[in-house]
Amino acid sequence: MKIINRKFNRDYQELERYEAGLMLSGSEVKSVREGRIKLEDAFVKIIGSELYLVNALIHVYPYARTADYDERRTRKLLLHKKEIIRLKTKLSSAARLTIAPVACYNKHGFIKLEIALARGRKDLEKRKLEKKRDIKIQEEREMKEYLKV
Repeated sequence: MKIINRKFNRDYQELERYEAGLMLSGSEVKSVREGRIKLEDAFVKIIGSELYLVNALIHVYPYARTADYDERRTRKLLLHKKEIIRLKTKLSSAARLTIAPVACYNKHGFIKLEIALARGRKDLEKRKLEKKRDIKIQEEREMKEYLKV
């Protein structure tokens, strides 16, 4: 099971990747193992000396009691202290840097979240990237048609 943030490569330019543990309740773990998590609008925030995953959507596990369940609650990330300090200093030193979730997966029975220190792309850069990708796809199609004949 691996859930990927599809908007990441379009919206951000990756600089460094980290693997963090994710603190979840029991029903949330079962829901994530079923693949019912969305990372598209999520981001990582540093509060004090801890990392938190904000705005990630983990759907309700159907067989759990869901009286006061908040699907978009803030969840704590588990990372080494040295890595958190390194992230903090890099965020404060450079402009337009952020921490964004890349993927969520299962590793040896634990739920892991792959996060990246990234630079946000501007709208013009996003359009150029999409145009370049479309041109590449079109060239591959034409090559395929040419080789068919």
